[in-house]
Amino acid sequence: MAVATRGGRGSFGGGGGGGGGGGGGLRNIVSYRIFASAMFTLLFIATLSVLLTGNPAPPFHESVIPSSGNAYMQRTFLALKSDPLRTRLDLINKQANDHIILVNAYAAYARKLKLDISRQLRMFDDFARNFSDLAARPGQKMAPEDEEEGTANEDLVRQLEKEVKDRVKIARLMIAESKESYDNQIKIQKLKDTIFSVNELLMKAKKNGQVASLIAANSVPKSLHCLAMRLVEERIAHPEKYMEEEDSPVFQDPSLYHYAIFSNNVIAVSVVVNSAVKNAQEPWKHVFHVVSDRMNVAAMKVWFKMRPVGGGAHVEVKAVEDYEFLNSSYVPVLRQMESANYGDNAQLRNPKYSLLNHLRFYLPEMYPKLHRILFLDDDVVVQKDLSALWRIDLDGKVNGAVETCFGSFHRYIHYLNFSNSVIKERFNPRACAWAYGMNIFDLDAWRREKCTEQYHYWQNLNEDGTLWKSGMLPPGLITFSSTTKSLDKSWHVLGLGYNPSISMDEISHAAVIHFNGNMKPWLDIAINQFKNLWTKYVDNDMEFVQVCNFGL
Repeated sequence: MAVATRGGRGSFGGGGGGGGGGGGGLRNIVSYRIFASAMFTLLFIATLSVLLTGNPAPPFHESVIPSSGNAYMQRTFLALKSDPLRTRLDLINKQANDHIILVNAYAAYARKLKLDISRQLRMFDDFARNFSDLAARPGQKMAPEDEEEGTANEDLVRQLEKEVKDRVKIARLMIAESKESYDNQIKIQKLKDTIFSVNELLMKAKKNGQVASLIAANSVPKSLHCLAMRLVEERIAHPEKYMEEEDSPVFQDPSLYHYAIFSNNVIAVSVVVNSAVKNAQEPWKHVFHVVSDRMNVAAMKVWFKMRPVGGGAHVEVKAVEDYEFLNSSYVPVLRQMESANYGDNAQLRNPKYSLLNHLRFYLPEMYPKLHRILFLDDDVVVQKDLSALWRIDLDGKVNGAVETCFGSFHRYIHYLNFSNSVIKERFNPRACAWAYGMNIFDLDAWRREKCTEQYHYWQNLNEDGTLWKSGMLPPGLITFSSTTKSLDKSWHVLGLGYNPSISMDEISHAAVIHFNGNMKPWLDIAINQFKNLWTKYVDNDMEFVQVCNFGL
């Protein structure tokens, strides 16, 4: 039994020798796992210790958000160490700084716009300084030990928050009160800037338009040049049709109604004559004296030969050169134009400054047998019978004309140089000016008053151009200053060459309408609503008018 038992043990033990070796291997594996776990635990603790002690968090105001893999760990530990009062204090400072910027911005706008609200400007500046002083006040700063610990004094924060909130509330009320005013002022300033810019462009456009208009007015249109050339060609081709004729006695008959027209413009003169004849009650009693220069007189004669005036009216065409007394020894203008000073005098260089324009001052010498004569410019249109002008009582005056002054405009001071002592002593600067273009002259009174001699005297004084600017009106105002009779304004309506606002009612009641200005009716720049008043008297049946394409 015992043997069996031992044998069994021995047997078991002998058989389990291999099993005991297997149990020792198992124990070795378990011990290795325990050892590895302990090592990993120690390694984790060591790593954690290094992270916590090797990279301490910097002070709050110098903290930098890490970008490495341990960012999450650092944010977690920073959050655990942060002070809620510190965050609250930072928010209060940010709010104060935001309002400092806002208040300074409105103060800057006020200075830029130069507003007359110095009280508000001072308030803005004071609030900006108060906010800055509040943020920089020594008592509002944290103690060094608090900064190191990252904590803030709760009482200090509450006091600061209360002061900041009170000032922010006042600042917001003040800004809200003046915001609308500032916004409107900004809009007004922008509008002013826009208006100024547009006005600059408008002034530039006006100047360019005036220059272009002046060039157009002083130039000869192609159609007018064509008409003159065609008429001269006709005279050369058929000289037998245009032989010179003796002067008719009617040209010197003082009992008839005589007109004087001085021009180089063939089509313009034809319109003046046609309109006067068509509106005359007794056209056979009307005599027209047309004077042109040597270059255009042939064309003028051919026109009135080819297109005789209807109604029995008479037309005399002459050249300036036909009046032999008009020479440089008698006429100051000719002498001045031939003198060495011609190039230095601006008015003498003006294209309109020619002897043809000055013939109006020599009417008594040109027509010695006449008593009255009606002077007409070539840019007028006659709308009514003018024979009544020869019956008007001029009260012994020389010139019957329509006055043009209204208010302070068209006074002598606008035409003469009153800084010159000679002008200042002789004339009244407030005297009313009158218009050339339709003037009835009493030639007997002219001769009696010696007006041509007066004209010569003043023209000689003005050789250097210091008494008046260029033009025919200033010497006329001086020559006839005390011998002009004012006529009713309905006789002569002016401005159709520059003023589009003239009423059609005023025009319809006028005896003579005047296209004075640069926008002449035969030019492309004419005022459209007035152009038909002139074109209806153009002889469109004349073959050369059609050939030269007037476009009327």
